[in-house]
Amino acid sequence: MTFFLILVIAALVLGFIGVVIEGLLYLLIIGIAVFVVAVIYLGLHLRRSGRRRPLR
Repeated sequence: MTFFLILVIAALVLGFIGVVIEGLLYLLIIGIAVFVVAVIYLGLHLRRSGRRRPLR
């Protein structure tokens, strides 16, 4: 979960810098891509951790 949080924070920072500073629109695009990767990572993480061993 920590990795997901770091990816989301990085995406927000890159997106914010890309919007505020003119000429750095590519940072906004990179921020969006990082956010998408973070969501995919979270989905895969939850899917893997959802499988539980049966109780004996």
